[in-house]
Amino acid sequence: MSELADKTAGAGQGTHGTASGPKIIGALKDAAIAGVIALLLAIPILSFRTIPGDGGLAMYSRWREVAIAVAAVFTGRLLLNLFWWSQSGTPSRTKASALKSLSSLLSSSTRFIAPAVIIFAFLLPFMPFSNRYIMELAVLVLTYVMLGWGLNIVVGLAGLLDLGYVAFYAVGAYSFALLATTFGWSFWICLPLAGILAAMWGVILGFPVLRLRGDYLAIVTLAFGEIVRIVLLNWYTFTGGPDGISSIPRPTFFGLEFKRFGDNTFAQYFGLEYSSLHRIIFLFYIILILALITNFATMKLRRLPIGRAWEALREDEIACKALGINTTTTKLSAFAIGAMFGGFAGSFFATKQGFISPESFVFLESALILAIVVLGGMGSQIGIAIAAVAMIGGIELFRDLAEYRMLIFGLAMVLIMVWKPRGLVGTRTPSIFLKEKKTISADLVQEGHG
Repeated sequence: MSELADKTAGAGQGTHGTASGPKIIGALKDAAIAGVIALLLAIPILSFRTIPGDGGLAMYSRWREVAIAVAAVFTGRLLLNLFWWSQSGTPSRTKASALKSLSSLLSSSTRFIAPAVIIFAFLLPFMPFSNRYIMELAVLVLTYVMLGWGLNIVVGLAGLLDLGYVAFYAVGAYSFALLATTFGWSFWICLPLAGILAAMWGVILGFPVLRLRGDYLAIVTLAFGEIVRIVLLNWYTFTGGPDGISSIPRPTFFGLEFKRFGDNTFAQYFGLEYSSLHRIIFLFYIILILALITNFATMKLRRLPIGRAWEALREDEIACKALGINTTTTKLSAFAIGAMFGGFAGSFFATKQGFISPESFVFLESALILAIVVLGGMGSQIGIAIAAVAMIGGIELFRDLAEYRMLIFGLAMVLIMVWKPRGLVGTRTPSIFLKEKKTISADLVQEGHG
């Protein structure tokens, strides 16, 4: 029997070894075909570019970019054939189990990753590689992280598809700008008022959509966002119309202004040489603290009855009503709290820029924030943060390829949605559990319901 088992095992190994050869050859052929197709497409798109010169237009070649694109396509196709697709064209069991293990490892290590990331964020301005560009980019990324976490309350936790979230962002920005420029109030007074006004508009939006869901809710929220933008654009006497609002006051550090000249400046009080980077670092810490407050409030609310009511509403609204949950107050609270955090982010945007106009609050902003929530994983705080860093940082990374970066950006989004339809972090930790805390795999939740 042992000899027969050894022969059978040897035969199996021999069959596997002979089968792996044709598989590698087939993968190389398929990757080569993909590389040829990429070359044919890259030659007319990437190989030449015209720039204005002294005597007119000058053309120069970019064969390096063509080679990089072809190599990337060839390598990616080869890796997909070898490690992702099985012979039947579906993901293998080994790959599926590896992804499941990786997802479980990521969810279990979140408790250690989050403190490390927070410590790194607080120390970022003092890193050797930090400069003005890095800090400006960090401020922008944290702004979208905060917006993503705010929208996550509405979309990820309550399951209400909102395509007009930029309206609350605009309400917060204009509320802060009008209060600061009209009454001369400081940033710290106008900030909570802007959030309260944005929350009020969230309730106003919530009432007309109480009986809507799905696509109809998305259309109404999209219309609300456009209504707010058009009102800001046409109400010239109040909002300044297309001219916007300028000379918005900057935040101060306990009354100390970040100016080069003056008697009450930050640099003069602490005996430092003036640098414009001081104000950027101060703004970075402000948006970092605001984002952490948003995350802390969201996590606490998830554990409260209202948070569990949001999750019940997301899973099944009919069952939620059958349990005796008031869906009216549940929806209105989700819209109001999500809008409030959007208003906080809008007020920070206004004080950072010093100038706002309706062009800063177009539908593309809502689409970008919603994409961050969906790609990161609806209901996942760490996933949204990772998606914001990847998307905003990716846009900046491909800034040199101005005419192709949106194409690359869209292709990356399509690939992520194909391979990870539940987002980068497709797991969810329940807010309440019976015996012990467990992570629910995304595969155990019905598709399209969180």
